Amino acid sequence: MSTGFYDRFLERAAGWGFDSPRLRQHLRTAFAACLAVFAAWALGLQHPQWAGMTVWAASQPLRGQMLEKSFFRITGTIIGIAGGVGLVLLAQGHLLYLITGLALWMGLCAGLGNLQRGFASYGTMLAGYSAAMVALLDSGNPAHVYALGWDRLLTALTGVVAALIVGWLFIPADAEIPGNGQVRRLCARLLRDMAAAARQVMPGQSALSPKELAERLSALALIEEGLEPHAAGSQRSRRAVRALRRLMNTQISALLWLRDSTGKTITADFSSTHALTMAEALEQAAKLLETQPAPHAAIDAIARARDAAAGWGHAQEIIGNIGLALQAHLVAASDLPLPSQHRARQLPVVLHSDWVSARRAMLRAFSSIFLVGLIWVISGWSGGAYMLLGLSVMITVFSSFENPAFTMRYVILGQAMGAAVALACQWLVWPLAGSQLQMVLWMMPFIFIGALLFSHRRTMLSGYDCNMVLLLALSPQFPYTLDYGHSLAMAVAIITGPLAGWLAYRFILPITVQGRLQGLRAMMVHELQDMAAAPMHTKDVRIWRARLFHRLLRLVRASEKAGPAEVQQAASCGLAALRVGKTIHVLHGLSDDVLQSESTARSVRSALLRLQNLQAAPAKAAPLLRAVAKRIQHRQPEQALQLQLAAQDIAEHRQFFASTAQIA
Repeated sequence: MSTGFYDRFLERAAGWGFDSPRLRQHLRTAFAACLAVFAAWALGLQHPQWAGMTVWAASQPLRGQMLEKSFFRITGTIIGIAGGVGLVLLAQGHLLYLITGLALWMGLCAGLGNLQRGFASYGTMLAGYSAAMVALLDSGNPAHVYALGWDRLLTALTGVVAALIVGWLFIPADAEIPGNGQVRRLCARLLRDMAAAARQVMPGQSALSPKELAERLSALALIEEGLEPHAAGSQRSRRAVRALRRLMNTQISALLWLRDSTGKTITADFSSTHALTMAEALEQAAKLLETQPAPHAAIDAIARARDAAAGWGHAQEIIGNIGLALQAHLVAASDLPLPSQHRARQLPVVLHSDWVSARRAMLRAFSSIFLVGLIWVISGWSGGAYMLLGLSVMITVFSSFENPAFTMRYVILGQAMGAAVALACQWLVWPLAGSQLQMVLWMMPFIFIGALLFSHRRTMLSGYDCNMVLLLALSPQFPYTLDYGHSLAMAVAIITGPLAGWLAYRFILPITVQGRLQGLRAMMVHELQDMAAAPMHTKDVRIWRARLFHRLLRLVRASEKAGPAEVQQAASCGLAALRVGKTIHVLHGLSDDVLQSESTARSVRSALLRLQNLQAAPAKAAPLLRAVAKRIQHRQPEQALQLQLAAQDIAEHRQFFASTAQIA
């Protein structure tokens, strides 16, 4: 097929409702899947269709992503095969023992997978259902388990190799991280806000409204949500994403600082001349960030603003951190190392781990696999293994989705389409095959049908599951005996897997937007309590602050799915939590101050004890913070102001600080 004809075909296909870029990608993937199936058959593997499934699973739009996902695909498969073989050998033919062990294994993989991110999470989930493939498809013949395990591993390797060969030839090597330019523009806008605050510092007017703060955090949260896949494939990609996250964290810190510019303490060293110098330098830096591809000159302007900010609260530290983050962001795009003095001063990047969702995913996976497996044991249904196999995929892979019960609708449709295409091959074409080679070759047009369904705008959301089920159902064993009843029963059994998954997500510890929001709130408050319970070194402070930054972005992003009214409230509550965290650090510093009076020391200890039980009675913490602030007002006015503002935040957001959930 000539290139011109292919391009004309894609252009015409767009008029038929196909998405041209997706069609191009999926036709390429279908070709790689056909190549993998043929290679697996040529190697004499028992289930060559599994190689095609691996191709669909491993294919990605960028080389780095494909390489990393392939690595975790193989790693997860090896671990899953070992687990499946171990379960079969331990069960020794007792189906109930096998189901119990599989339920425990699936629960463990689902729980751990929800604590991980990106392709590492995928590999852990894969280890769960790879064990199910080995254990369930071999449950009646334990002596054959080693051969099945090797077959599963070799087909996975064949599929990965085929995906890498085809992908390496046709897909781009790299792409700019999405949101990179937007983060720089947000940074420039932030610098202008700080410049405005500097010009208004003498009158003391508010810098940003709650609505503006929520809009900025919402923009950062949207960018952050799409970063993880682009950290895959190379150290440079990871370093670039990490530097971008660090730049975003410094912006959150600056937004917190701007939240109430009237509350900044100003020393005699900070004059109107310093304010004007700082404002001009920040405005210059903002303009340079927007117009220059490399921010060298902007970093120099930020350094001048930092020097002029001495004497205005934490302004000097905030501006200095922005400069360091921009420097690291600049270096991350090259192969140059960051100077050691800059590395020591960098803010860390610590990501949120969702212990609440992980615990619920573990319990849901165990209970659903065990219950459905028990039904299989009691009923003796021949399709029970395929139903349980489908459920094992659904209950792990989709457990980290925002709304898996809703997603199951598209999965069920996709699996039904895949089963229908597979039946067409089994009933119309395979009975005419004169050899296993013909069976393999006649599978290939149907693989391309799956690619077309994956690329059409009406069916693309169900296309991936269509292709996976199509290949799962097509096992080219010759001589082929057509059995309408058996093939139809197997198709129905495959579709019952996602139906069981939908029931599990709907009725067993259901996942809801409000539930995720409540879990995030509870984890943020729980961390504040832990911070109050133990003195912190400088390193500890930087770590908790970075983790709270990430949880704040997740909270804001999750609140958008609950409705526009929730976003501003989530942003305000999250920033309040950050301020209370800073206050806890201040209290620990006061408790170590030997110059404090005994009565002040007792007041500080009482405030820390109350903050250790913040969830139980948030309203009782505010008066204690005000009492400490009153005692230190004359000696330490800046710390006193921090305590007063935190007390105000707790009083205004009592419902947030009373958030409760079981934290793992």
